[in-house]
Amino acid sequence: MTETVNPFESFRTQLDEAAGFLDLSDGELERLKQPERMLETTLSVERDDGSLTTLTAFRSQFNGDRGPYKGGIRYHPNVSRDEVKALSGWMAYKCALVDVPFGGGKGGIVIDPHNYSETELESITRAFATELRPLVGPDRDIPAPDVNTGQREMNWFKDTYEQLEDVTAPGVVTGKSLDAGGSEGRVEATGRSVMLTAREAFDYLDIEMDGASVAVQGYGNAGAIAASLLEDCGANIVSVSDSSGAIYDPNGLDADAVSDHKTETGCVADYPSTKELTNEELLTLDVDLLIPAALENAIDEETAEELAADIVIEAANGPLTPAADDVLADRDVYVLPDILANAGGVTVSYFEWVQNRQRFHWTEERVNDELEAVIENAFGALIDAYEDRDLPTLRTAAYVIAIQRVLDAAEKNGRFP
Repeated sequence: MTETVNPFESFRTQLDEAAGFLDLSDGELERLKQPERMLETTLSVERDDGSLTTLTAFRSQFNGDRGPYKGGIRYHPNVSRDEVKALSGWMAYKCALVDVPFGGGKGGIVIDPHNYSETELESITRAFATELRPLVGPDRDIPAPDVNTGQREMNWFKDTYEQLEDVTAPGVVTGKSLDAGGSEGRVEATGRSVMLTAREAFDYLDIEMDGASVAVQGYGNAGAIAASLLEDCGANIVSVSDSSGAIYDPNGLDADAVSDHKTETGCVADYPSTKELTNEELLTLDVDLLIPAALENAIDEETAEELAADIVIEAANGPLTPAADDVLADRDVYVLPDILANAGGVTVSYFEWVQNRQRFHWTEERVNDELEAVIENAFGALIDAYEDRDLPTLRTAAYVIAIQRVLDAAEKNGRFP
């Protein structure tokens, strides 16, 4: 794994490559490559022992031409200004690709949440919500969970906003628990869109899903759920990993049993009757499908040279560096980009927001059916653009579609002031 590639520069490179197939001025392109607003703030919070701690936090709002900003909040020690900018940009074009009427947003706190108690994390979340109060709202910017955050943090965020504004506003965040106004199917949504993307890709490439070998790097929410759903489709999950390392069984793992083991022990390591691998060894296994589902920059140029999978589906945001992308394109490896494959999260967040605005609850069946239709339509549009315009990669095709939709919205909005 490389740690030297700036994710924001990777994002800008991806836009540059797609822009070459569109009629854009330099000014228009630069506008599409920068966030509209960036907040950096310092949170001061009292710890359980009475000491005061300060934490750096960010929120990026990237292109609101198609609707309010939308995107998660992550708690991780590697959060940075450029990472948050990149993630908000990817979100803006992800929403455009799947035709969800949002712009891009992303937030984060530079923190290792494992070093803090639940009481401290609640205080930290509420402090961040207070700082974001002037920027967020159901029609302005709608946060959601991301790395190391979930329903608990979104419930705290929602409650803080409602207390400060003296309103009931469940649509201020998504990814909440059901009893706080969350949506059925939201927890599984990102993993489900990865599975749906895989299903469509296998069908397009005329490959049987039944018996296909799959390796998943990053066995968190998205990776574990994608593995379970792919297993239900007949795929053979041969290797998975988390920060503890990787496990491998050529005869196939029981995805749900591995999840139970991780819940009990905190990691996938030491799962019975498996061979231990490193994360790097998992990435180069000879499998039909590789799913990088951890953090950005997981696959660099060197790893891409050794990668043996036929198809890569990006469950994480930005897991391939631009150099790795070039290597895999030269080798004719099909890469299904993150802005399609992991779009289930923001799509079902949109459904949650709609339910909150309507004060009407959808069934899980309806949520899943609507998500399936969105991913199928987006995949079809992606393939049409890829083939009809003779574009070099599926990622380029995805950005050509997304950029054009943002441009169309900006043109129809006009210029103000």
